[in-house]
Amino acid sequence: MNQIKSKIALVVGGSRGIGKAIVLKLANLGFDIWLTYRSNNDAANTVKKEVEKIGRKCELFSFDVSSHAETKKALSDKAEEMPPHAVVFNSGITRDNLLMWTTEEEWTDVIATNLNGFYNVANSVLFPMLREKRGRIIAISSTAGEVGQAGQVNYSASKAGLIGACKALAREVGKKNIFVNVVSPGFIETDMTKDISKDKVLPLIPLNKTGKPEDVASVVGFLCSEENMYIHGQVIGVNGGLAI
Repeated sequence: MNQIKSKIALVVGGSRGIGKAIVLKLANLGFDIWLTYRSNNDAANTVKKEVEKIGRKCELFSFDVSSHAETKKALSDKAEEMPPHAVVFNSGITRDNLLMWTTEEEWTDVIATNLNGFYNVANSVLFPMLREKRGRIIAISSTAGEVGQAGQVNYSASKAGLIGACKALAREVGKKNIFVNVVSPGFIETDMTKDISKDKVLPLIPLNKTGKPEDVASVVGFLCSEENMYIHGQVIGVNGGLAI
């Protein structure tokens, strides 16, 4: 992968887990980072210090990505002044329950953050990127959005929605030299999956091992930095064969 010179990567949800790994990967590739998070100041500042140790800049933005007004306020003017080269939407929450017992709040919270949040971010930064006629947009979906997962109808719907949104957006902006793709992780060892029994999951994975956040970050890094690029509107699974 090519070393980037003085370009900005906006990583939405970059303070922990997969998001943190993506931030550090992009910083090592030469990107300066705009890191967004909701409320965990300690985690965000820890990542910021790690980025600065690498020798890159890291600016923090704390807001609720499910709020259109907050997202616009945080990002629109910044993007207008200096459009990001790469946008990685990694924001996501779970409120797991069987659909028959899923509350309206559990449904709307997940859709608002995981899917509406993508609209809020893209709508806030896309015009300046179109003006520059270059850029990369990557949404982090999930195997649950490709094949469904019992007990996660809300989460699966939100992640499937991201896939549809990115495929449509790819058709809209490809002629402006903006590449749009989806990275779809399977079972990755993060705080979100720590309570899931590996003994139940491993038999379903042909590689017979779980993934690491760095496995996802390596694919995102490639999509954000590789100059010889002809991948557009695609869903790239990082799942060890869980979904084939």
